[in-house]
Amino acid sequence: MSSIINSLPPNLAKIVQRFQRATDPKRRYEQLIWYGQKLKEFPEADKISENKVPGCVSQVYITAALADDKVIFQGDSDSQLTKGLVGLLIEGLNGLTPVEIVKLTPDFIQETGLNVSLTPSRANGFYNIFKTMQKKALELQS
Repeated sequence: MSSIINSLPPNLAKIVQRFQRATDPKRRYEQLIWYGQKLKEFPEADKISENKVPGCVSQVYITAALADDKVIFQGDSDSQLTKGLVGLLIEGLNGLTPVEIVKLTPDFIQETGLNVSLTPSRANGFYNIFKTMQKKALELQS
């Protein structure tokens, strides 16, 4: 097991390990789509410019709230694969404190093997979604 996985929060480490077991790029995509399907229904009322992720080709929305000092994200996208990236990040980051989220680096995507399967615009979208989630976590902290 790599040291990156050991430094990740438990949920994120589990996700990375799950993707590492899926050696076939097609399986990774299926897994990604599965994360998107697991997302809770996103309220239409939250599809506003403040919640829109900048720099994404797809329409991506993220909201964040605090519950017992832990961040709870919700998100949605009009693209199945991007929605999967949103679902993966929500699954991996929900329940962490703002400080834990802000300290993370997006390098774990390399460990999943997804970075080699993602188009440059989707990889860029992943980083934009991740950075937006960090920004929202930071705003909740203050």
